[in-house]
Amino acid sequence: MPNLATNYLGLDLNSPIIAASSGLTDSIEKLIELEVHGAGAIVLKSLFEEEIIMEMDEKTLAMTSRPYVYPETFDYMDEDPQEDTVRKYLRLIKEAKAAVSVPIIASINCVSAQKWTYFAREIEKAGADALEINLFVLPTDMNRTGDENEQIYYDVLKTVKDQVALPIALKISPYHSNLANLIKRLDDMNVDGIVMFNRFYSPDFDITDLSVTSGQILSGPDDYKNSLRWTGIMSERVKCSIAGTTGIHTSESIIKHLLAGADAVQLASVLYKNGPEYIDVLSKEIYAWMEEHGFESIRDFKGKMSQSKSNDPAAFERVQFMKQFRNFVM
Repeated sequence: MPNLATNYLGLDLNSPIIAASSGLTDSIEKLIELEVHGAGAIVLKSLFEEEIIMEMDEKTLAMTSRPYVYPETFDYMDEDPQEDTVRKYLRLIKEAKAAVSVPIIASINCVSAQKWTYFAREIEKAGADALEINLFVLPTDMNRTGDENEQIYYDVLKTVKDQVALPIALKISPYHSNLANLIKRLDDMNVDGIVMFNRFYSPDFDITDLSVTSGQILSGPDDYKNSLRWTGIMSERVKCSIAGTTGIHTSESIIKHLLAGADAVQLASVLYKNGPEYIDVLSKEIYAWMEEHGFESIRDFKGKMSQSKSNDPAAFERVQFMKQFRNFVM
């Protein structure tokens, strides 16, 4: 039988299929089920920068408002029987490492390199195998330049890398003035992995009651094309790992990303729709495709269709449909 093993962020995975950060990765029971059905690694449900800062500020306020002689006394007080969000997250990491054998990747959503970054050290101490930072800066501030927006990415990476030895992956958006340059600079700063691309809230309008509503929450099976394009463009041109995500719903789209040069893919929406057991189905279909083409391992075909190895590299950069529409018939 073909071997699905791969290496992502310097971690050995028995499959390129990673369970993405979602509500499917927030409890030990769910993590065990994902491992049973063949997930190569699991990204825990994200903590948000605001949650970390809020709880830190609340603790600081509580400490400074009580008549403690020594600040260290606060560490030993047990006045709040409720376990806070941050401590729950660290406990989840510790329990996950005891319950499953696949790599556990912690996740933080952030928009700055401010006070939250200390928490990366706590994640490392808790035993996480890596940290994924989901970062998106919506460029709505008309007084801030594109360079200033992108500087946030560099600041976050440097601040966290200075504090921990954990492998760090950045889950980024495709919306940049020069995406290739951004990824290359992050690679030069020794980011361990790039996840392409994050999916975020999009507003919609309800024209009946004239209210703002949420757009489609789950991705669709055709949403993978942008990730595929940029995986193919950046593969072989950076030393960091690449993971594709968003819209990867079939074994075919997984295989395409591996052919483009991805080390792994992350799935969420398709697992919401079909359950964790769908990983078994996808794995069997990838096995069948590899056997049909005579591939014994992912190494045999990973990056085979990347831009750097393509007979038609311009196809990755074509943005107009003129040629396709010339003979298009409905």
